[in-house]
Amino acid sequence: MKIMKKRPLLFLLLLPIIWLSACTSGQVANQDITERIAVASTPEIIWGVKADTNLFGLYNIAKGEIEGFDIDIAKALTEEITGSADNAEFVEVTSKTRIPLIKNGNIDAIIATMTISEERKKQVDFSDVYFAAGQSLLVPNDSAIQSIEDLNADTTVLAVKGSTSAQNIREHAPEANILELENYSEAFTALQSGQGDAMTTDNAILLGIIDENPGYRLAGAPFTDEPYGIAINHGQENFLNEVNKALDTIIENGTYAEIFTKWFPEEEVPELN
Repeated sequence: MKIMKKRPLLFLLLLPIIWLSACTSGQVANQDITERIAVASTPEIIWGVKADTNLFGLYNIAKGEIEGFDIDIAKALTEEITGSADNAEFVEVTSKTRIPLIKNGNIDAIIATMTISEERKKQVDFSDVYFAAGQSLLVPNDSAIQSIEDLNADTTVLAVKGSTSAQNIREHAPEANILELENYSEAFTALQSGQGDAMTTDNAILLGIIDENPGYRLAGAPFTDEPYGIAINHGQENFLNEVNKALDTIIENGTYAEIFTKWFPEEEVPELN
């Protein structure tokens, strides 16, 4: 019984700490990022990035830093906004942690292969499109498949269980056979062993596979539209405008094309709206 009596007392003692922590988190999240940058002696921008996604954000053990397309775009935007790319700070995020981190004010923006969607817009705002992502097909270089139109009853497409990729194939190529596996690694292994004729998911993921596995290519253009945007918390319209202006600038002055070609040398630089 004594233990039961101590728990409420301990909770009451912790209440001020919990309340103060919540208030501090709320204050940080509600602070105008543009104003903070303007008055800071070191005007940092804190970016949430992936550290396990090849070509976009991947931790380089030898260099001790994260590298990729998203990282270079964040640095270019930071240089436009603050005057120096060195003012870009990076925090590793996952698909599960990225929105909570931005809502709590731990990061200023998310640039982490994040598809713009109406559901996500309920929680965050998005910049203009910075990467024209969409579902594609991965095939061996010598495959006769050139696009989604070439899939038929004689072809088998490999997809990951629980993803929207299989459903999209059923809609765009209803005659094709679909073999669903547990993850991307298993799907690609199945493609290598001839269990399927093509593998399908976002072109960003497939480009990462190609980078590590010569002898494969994308078959045609993406057949769905799932563009990536930079996520910024609601209430940060000034910062959102600054990011969009900086994005426009690096597209117009050729910096975007240089970064894109650096990471995707075999791909055509997309026209972004």
